[in-house]
Amino acid sequence: MAHVLGQNQYGKAENRIVHVRRGSARHEIKDLNVSVSLSGAFEDVHLHGSNADCLPTDTVKNTVFAFAKQYGIDSAEDFGILLARHFVDDTERGVVHRARVRIEEYAWERIPAADGGEGTGHSFVRSGQETRTAEIGYDGASVRVISGLRDLVVLNSTGSEFRGYLKDRYTTLQEARDRILATQVTARWRYGHTGRDDDSAPHWDHCYARVKRQLLEAFAGTYSHSLQQTLHAMGTHVLDHSAEVDEIRLELPNKHHFLVDLEPFGLHNDDEVYYAADRMYGLIEGTVHREGVVPVIPVT
Repeated sequence: MAHVLGQNQYGKAENRIVHVRRGSARHEIKDLNVSVSLSGAFEDVHLHGSNADCLPTDTVKNTVFAFAKQYGIDSAEDFGILLARHFVDDTERGVVHRARVRIEEYAWERIPAADGGEGTGHSFVRSGQETRTAEIGYDGASVRVISGLRDLVVLNSTGSEFRGYLKDRYTTLQEARDRILATQVTARWRYGHTGRDDDSAPHWDHCYARVKRQLLEAFAGTYSHSLQQTLHAMGTHVLDHSAEVDEIRLELPNKHHFLVDLEPFGLHNDDEVYYAADRMYGLIEGTVHREGVVPVIPVT
């Protein structure tokens, strides 16, 4: 009985690319997840193991990053059209007959200044991502309220460095004098409120909004020598401006952005095109509390 090769395609999925347009003090960023699939004359690849007509998926990935540098990213649609046309029209021997490009775009909003102004021009918060949390304990006499948030994704496109660190024989990390600093904030803060008769409750919604704003202000306003330093600055800023809060615990995974090496394609990457890695990541954790207060927020 004869067998027939049916519909087939291949490509490179989830190319995580961040493009920073640095033409002025007001940076513009595009954060995309690009997946490319190619269909065409690939019978010999499947049936005979001949790769003569196979464009490597690694080449597909490199093209995504190189095109971001060469042409910029005005919109996900324009960028997808540019890529799709290239793979069909420009691949040698015309073996690619169809290209499908799927793009997810992650929106960012600028972190405003504390006075309500436009802010730094290089500090951003991911739109509509965070989840509000609350944990309440009661022992029959008093309550304990721990509020919080998770998945608050923030990014500084400049104003961060990491250098002068301890090195040993296994250290390969290169020092950075200017880097993207991004993290996905999980924060939990405990109120001094006990729920006793003489202890009036804070306005919880107002307090939540204020603490979130203070976290963003400190992230945007801190020139960072390390994510640990930024963590301390964020916690301190909350305690300095929210008298109701006795302690705050922060978990800040370092969402690494690595400059893509475009030199093999004759392109100089002037801190514009980055690979956004989601595995592995550095996890920075810490608690900031008032002097004399015993911290009780558990480590997750």
